[in-house]
Amino acid sequence: MQAIAQSATLNIVATTGMIADTAARVGGDLVEVKALMGPGVDPHAYRQTRTDILAMTRADVVLWNGLYLEAQMEDFFADLGRKTPVRSVATNVPAENLVGHDDYADRFDPHVWMDPSLWKYAVAAIRDAMIEAAPDKADDLTANADAYIAELTQLATYARTSLESIPPEARVLITAHDAFNYFGEAYGFEVTGIQGISTESEAGVNRISELVDMIVTRNIGAVFVESSVSDRSIRALIEGAAAQGHDLKIGGELFSDAMGQPGTYEGTYVGMIDHNATTITNALGGNAPERGLNGLLSAGS
Repeated sequence: MQAIAQSATLNIVATTGMIADTAARVGGDLVEVKALMGPGVDPHAYRQTRTDILAMTRADVVLWNGLYLEAQMEDFFADLGRKTPVRSVATNVPAENLVGHDDYADRFDPHVWMDPSLWKYAVAAIRDAMIEAAPDKADDLTANADAYIAELTQLATYARTSLESIPPEARVLITAHDAFNYFGEAYGFEVTGIQGISTESEAGVNRISELVDMIVTRNIGAVFVESSVSDRSIRALIEGAAAQGHDLKIGGELFSDAMGQPGTYEGTYVGMIDHNATTITNALGGNAPERGLNGLLSAGS
């Protein structure tokens, strides 16, 4: 990678909001960051636009998740990498920490950001990509990354403490698609997605029926919708449970493949995870502060 001029600002393009927010925290005043995908956008189905292509070809560094999250852009990134510095951040996670899945033969679940302890590896990948582009800024970039990693350590501790307050038998997380496997691994949850890892898969009638039977048999009281995925399958679960005389509620909306609105606390990576941990804890019978780790969550979020 060719280093840029010492006085220049690094032009960073990132696919997802989680990567863009992390890049902004690591780069600080040294970078300008553009996210291709905003709130509510599904990265599994996203295809690059002409505007995206122009932005990426002009970037000093392009950051993407990898592990087949941006499934429709795989070939594009392979080609772009011949001309522009492109870095996959999720592939920096050690292989022994990655989770396989039946949906992806010989591939890993890409949703590594769901565990802030693993997201530290993405922070390191972003830091290293920026240092390679601007080696004269290495000290500042390293200091920023270290400070952010310390913040993620605090976030992970809060999430664990809050989620451990949920009764063990209630630690069952049912969501629209399988985005929470790393969350489950980190915090001791049984995780079930109605759809598979990719939102491109469809949940059939048999799948809905199986889950309804499980919910009723185990007296599960809450399921969760996702901000970037249709709630149609969740509504089908609620209706199916009601037909069997079981009251199933929506425990809240979780951020899975995208963050909240720009300019809000939930529109940051830390706020996203804080919201999820707090919402899940309080919906499943645990005890967490209504406004979360930093007291910054939106009221009723």
